[in-house]
Amino acid sequence: MKYVVILGDGMADRPLAELGNKTPLEYAHKPNMDFLAANGCVGLAKTVPDGMSAGSDTANLSVMGYHPRKYYSGRSPLEAVSMGIKLDDGDVTFRCNLVTVSDEENFEDTTMIDYSSDEISTAESTELINFLAKEFNSDKMQLYPGISYRHCLVMKSAETGSELTPPHDILGKPIKDYLPKGPYGEMMLDICKRSRELLKDHPVNRARIARGLRPASCCWFWGEGTKPTLDSFEKLYGISGGVISAVDLIKGIGICAGLEVVDVENATGNLNSNYTGKASAALELLKNGHDFVYIHMEAPDEYGHRGEYDNKVKAIEIIDRDVVGPVIAGLRSSGEDFSVLLMPDHPTPLSIRTHCADPVPFVIYRSNANSELSTKRYTEALAENTGLYVPDASVLMSALLGKTPLFK
Repeated sequence: MKYVVILGDGMADRPLAELGNKTPLEYAHKPNMDFLAANGCVGLAKTVPDGMSAGSDTANLSVMGYHPRKYYSGRSPLEAVSMGIKLDDGDVTFRCNLVTVSDEENFEDTTMIDYSSDEISTAESTELINFLAKEFNSDKMQLYPGISYRHCLVMKSAETGSELTPPHDILGKPIKDYLPKGPYGEMMLDICKRSRELLKDHPVNRARIARGLRPASCCWFWGEGTKPTLDSFEKLYGISGGVISAVDLIKGIGICAGLEVVDVENATGNLNSNYTGKASAALELLKNGHDFVYIHMEAPDEYGHRGEYDNKVKAIEIIDRDVVGPVIAGLRSSGEDFSVLLMPDHPTPLSIRTHCADPVPFVIYRSNANSELSTKRYTEALAENTGLYVPDASVLMSALLGKTPLFK
């Protein structure tokens, strides 16, 4: 038996007037997802434990079978692991976004315009972060470039307790109520201000503005964490596997879990990602000795944050066409039985443009069995109507692997 998780980040949503009071999952043409729902076990699952942040970090840990209350130590250290940063026990890490803020003279009076600087390219952002690192790096603090707008700050022998806000949670809002607070609040605010001055006339930003793109105005810190420790996936579940994703967070979870992380050329978190390459890489991984693969697609989440309902629908349709369909076809042609878990990690409703902790629809499909809890299509409402509710999504991995039943 082969086992596949297909995860559309932020894919779940709420009814939207622009889509005729439908969700993107209800509106999208997605015959392959609907096939899984029509022949699988469908329900709702809670991926974010009460009292924890509704982030892709906590939610993907749950889906991968790691309860966040036991294993979560912060978002940024998982990304740091993927970036190849060696962390010591006393280190504290922070996500560093390159963001676009408005152009008021005083930094405190600006508004958060874009958490991604118009999805800045990795080549551009690396040049900018390396430029800033020359100014800010010291024996106690180092900036590291990552992918696109996502970067990392590591503080040596530091303390936790900073009060920081994800920039995607305050889009369109004045930043004055969300400035850094806590042990390093003044220092981080100073870096934000100084980075704004340093980046203002940088050639990368001048070129972006000339092309009609938003500049990377400054750094913004959030996602505090400490060195992570996950139990081996193979030790927990008895099979080996791999992870395919374009983002450091998911790669970092995979590395910490002892899974093989596969880099797919031209894979991004956007509509232009190499989706067919992800599907092919997943099938190759299963052919070459592994029995499990976790395929993560970021695009629905990105367009939920950006409030682009048309692109969120398009992202779902592309995932269905270029990932779900080819993976099912490839598994079927192998002649071996297989099981698929299809779900989001959390909703990213277009109406609020950030994450929420609402339960998400899931499907577990088995090639050698039908389920009594199937639905005509894969949607939030139909999943709720089955009456199957899983209050702890971390048990879905055991259910996928056939180790524990979801219901009796």
